[in-house]
Amino acid sequence: MHTFYAPDLSGATYTLPEDESKHAVRVLRLGPGEAVELLDGRGGRYTAAVADANPKRCQLRITYQATVPPRPYFTHVAVAPTKNLDRMEWFVEKAVEVGVERLTFLRCARSERRELKLDRLEKIAISALKQSGQAWLPQLDEMTDFKNFVAEVGPDTTFIAHLEEGERTALAQVAGAGPRCCVLIGPEGDFTPEEIKLALSRGIRPVTLGASRLRTETAALAAVFTMHICRET
Repeated sequence: MHTFYAPDLSGATYTLPEDESKHAVRVLRLGPGEAVELLDGRGGRYTAAVADANPKRCQLRITYQATVPPRPYFTHVAVAPTKNLDRMEWFVEKAVEVGVERLTFLRCARSERRELKLDRLEKIAISALKQSGQAWLPQLDEMTDFKNFVAEVGPDTTFIAHLEEGERTALAQVAGAGPRCCVLIGPEGDFTPEEIKLALSRGIRPVTLGASRLRTETAALAAVFTMHICRET
């Protein structure tokens, strides 16, 4: 069954946007009566039947509706985007497939990418949502200065994964302690000593993702997996 994203769905019918209508009718060759799945990104999962196979305004009739409750835990990753945007797009795709509630993009002292447009990442997140069957689209935040971010998060549920020497706890040992968890992942040059000191002064605890030195996007995805495993076992 083909899946479409319908964020503004309400009522007994839904009309696909023109680009989706053309894809449904001209490419997928969907005709009247054929069933499709709709996801609204807010937990709503619907089955619908094609009522009017118009390539400009394909109208669907809702035949079944279900609500998928949110996970009982909240997974949040704050990561400094890589200079190569393809690598960050890969991370967003995989994180959504695994399941994540919020992604924040950090602007750090050593960040090679200082600005980020969310349009492309949002499209990738939607595509991953449809492919994986997830019902909840994560919140994607605009680029945020590191010092502003650490001033606003709850320190009791926030951890910083840095590479500096010093005592660090394995994320797997602490990530499952509560219903919420946020992990900070730095740029390829790591957080600066000043940024680490600032985070620790706010009560954010240092963690490690293992002995290997991971790329930024790999570390961010590893954090997502670790937070899930800690809560689902």
